[in-house]
Amino acid sequence: MAKNAAQQQKKNGNGVAAQPAPESIEQVRDLLFGGQMRMVDARIQSLDERLAHETSSMRAEFERQITELDSAIKKELARHSERLIAERTKRVDDLKALSAELRDSLRSLEKRHTTLEEAAGLADADLRDHLVKQGATFNNDLSRTSERLSAELSRITTQLQADKLDSSSIVAGLTELASKLGGPAQGKKQART
Repeated sequence: MAKNAAQQQKKNGNGVAAQPAPESIEQVRDLLFGGQMRMVDARIQSLDERLAHETSSMRAEFERQITELDSAIKKELARHSERLIAERTKRVDDLKALSAELRDSLRSLEKRHTTLEEAAGLADADLRDHLVKQGATFNNDLSRTSERLSAELSRITTQLQADKLDSSSIVAGLTELASKLGGPAQGKKQART
């Protein structure tokens, strides 16, 4: 082919090479590089197919992993949600129980307070009654003692007037009266002197 091109250049005679026809260039190119181009095209096509296959395989694997991850996340969220609901229910129940216990304790304290107030009122009433009775007893004792002293003084006065005694008799009568008022201990003291 190269010889043909050189011969055509010589035939022209003027030294200007004749332009080869486009079809012949394509044929030359096909003869020179055609096998390599077909091999490159085949390899590129094989690579494209392999790349498409690998891409679709990776896409499928990626979608599978995303689906599994999504499923796992949903399961985990559902489990956490159930756990939170259970914990919230437990806490609500605990708060209700604590509230009931506090109400019971408050009622118990109110009852104890009422009972203590009633007991204090009864104790106050008993103490007042006791003090009134004690006061009445003391008043009675005082009245009797006063009457007894008045009677003794009247007797001594009457005796003194009747007997018209001297002053030593008055002293003896008053001493006797003092010993009766003072009790047996004072009477013994007087007897010793």
